[in-house]
Amino acid sequence: MILTVVYAVAAALSNGVNVLTQHWASVTAPKQAKGWQLVGYLFRQPVWLLGWIAAVAGFLFQALALHEGQLSVVQPILVTELVFVLALRRIWIGQAVAATAWAAVVVVCVALAVFLSVAEPTGGSPSPAAADWASSLVVFGGVIVAFIAMGLRGSAVRRAAVFAVAAALAWALMATFLKTVTGTLAGSGAAGLLAHWPIYALAAAAIAGTLLEQSALHVGPLSVSQPLLVIINPLGSIILSVWLFDERFTNSPPRIAIASLAFAVLSAGVVVLSRAAPQDLTLSPPGARAGPQTSPGR
Repeated sequence: MILTVVYAVAAALSNGVNVLTQHWASVTAPKQAKGWQLVGYLFRQPVWLLGWIAAVAGFLFQALALHEGQLSVVQPILVTELVFVLALRRIWIGQAVAATAWAAVVVVCVALAVFLSVAEPTGGSPSPAAADWASSLVVFGGVIVAFIAMGLRGSAVRRAAVFAVAAALAWALMATFLKTVTGTLAGSGAAGLLAHWPIYALAAAAIAGTLLEQSALHVGPLSVSQPLLVIINPLGSIILSVWLFDERFTNSPPRIAIASLAFAVLSAGVVVLSRAAPQDLTLSPPGARAGPQTSPGR
């Protein structure tokens, strides 16, 4: 359990570094740099390359965490990516952060700790049954397709919301494939990995999740899509952890009620954190100190 938590936190930190460094490199690029010129500029920026290294590290740490422990533990911990991004923006970039955002950080961390300690996620089977794979893929795939269809029309806020939900469910599916792939890799090696379907499903889910997330970010405000991306992913993962891997939680009704309340508080904290963080990512170079933000938050 401790090793799972360590790997999951490392994955969240790596993801946070990836988000910050790649965006910093992008917003500091010359305004006249377009297309291939922009790509060439970014490849020459160490901070942008650091972002890709962090992205690979985040993926590997998540894989290690999922191999060592439960899906229902790892995916909720990844919510702390938001906390790390906020801390890095304050410490490294020098952006001013509102007290409300720091209060939301405390709420998120405490609620997450309460959820994991009270819910007591345990057990799990490394090899889901074929029937469970089929039923879960049909249901989750059908829901994702339905949300995509709903996102083809409507207001910007509505489209951002439904695309974000679809993306989060795709990321939850990707986590299940990743957990299965790590088990196959450990048992059959790299050659055996290519002979099993989850590795290809992992690639498909990653592509789908990326496209849907970018669609959500493109059509509507970040303050709408980000909380849904962060909340629905672990919620969907918890459902899949029970459905596919036979993970179990406490049998105590009072503890289940407390865990449910803690997850609800966690979700509320994510929403407040997303809105109270600095509104934009107009960043300063490392070591520079940015002035206070005048906007109220995202």
